[in-house]
Amino acid sequence: MSADDTSQRPPGERDILEGTWWFPARRFLPGWGLPVRWQGWVLLAAYFALLLGPGALLHGRHAVPFVGYALALTVIFGLVVAKKGEPLH
Repeated sequence: MSADDTSQRPPGERDILEGTWWFPARRFLPGWGLPVRWQGWVLLAAYFALLLGPGALLHGRHAVPFVGYALALTVIFGLVVAKKGEPLH
């Protein structure tokens, strides 16, 4: 597709690979899909590493602090995804 073709697209049509979003908006459900940029994959891998690393160390002995940690980590992850993800439809 040439540069001239992109100006002829309907306003609602998008090409996620041409944008700067790390996560595409889902088409039929609210939220975002899997990452389309390497930065999104790094963020996702870091989230799981930070979530599962302490989980293996705590191993059920300190459930309340771990749940607080996991909740805080998930909120931070969600805020970054909301900022770097494609605007929802």
